[in-house]
Amino acid sequence: MSGGDLLRYLCAAVVGYLLGSIPSGVLVGRLFGNLDPRAYGSGKTGATNILRTLGPGPAILVALMDVAKGVVAVLVARFLIFPIPANASVGQHTVQAGAEAIAAFCALLGHNFSIFLHFTGGRGVATGGGAIFAQNPLTGLISIVCMAIPIILTRYMSLGSITGAAVAGITSLIFTLTGHDYWPHAAFALVGGAFVIYSHRDNIHRLLTGTERKIGQPAVHH
Repeated sequence: MSGGDLLRYLCAAVVGYLLGSIPSGVLVGRLFGNLDPRAYGSGKTGATNILRTLGPGPAILVALMDVAKGVVAVLVARFLIFPIPANASVGQHTVQAGAEAIAAFCALLGHNFSIFLHFTGGRGVATGGGAIFAQNPLTGLISIVCMAIPIILTRYMSLGSITGAAVAGITSLIFTLTGHDYWPHAAFALVGGAFVIYSHRDNIHRLLTGTERKIGQPAVHH
């Protein structure tokens, strides 16, 4: 790997982090209700907490914005930071996928630890999902379906998010082992998925104790 490749990887990391740091939930909270979602419910800035504080419309907007952060981070790495010719070798595609994975993971870090919010933020579900979809749309679709099933059956958003993150890692690994994806994508799906699951550790505790909030339950002001 050349010094130029390392520099482009660094650019991918910086761009990914700054994109992920865009505080979608706080911006929408100020726009629609002049409130800070960090003062309510879980204290997170993601769509679930916005749903509990402002309703479905603002929550959908936040979800779309957060998904877009992951998608754009990957696409910027692919087409602007690390473009390769149409007839590129597998090795070149793998190196490019490395830039995409770095941008994606840094977008996750930015979303959860935003430089604009004193390093607070969300849990990374939508941003990570957007990055997964941009890297491999089939992995993203399978993860969405597997995420939706427990949400529909139990109304626990956290359970669906954890399931989707786990499935993304497993699916990406299978696709890579069968030659349908690249190892950097699998590495991001596995490490990023674990990171998203870890960010739900308080939800996991509440699920185990039967105190987790379901979709539709309002958020409590701190």
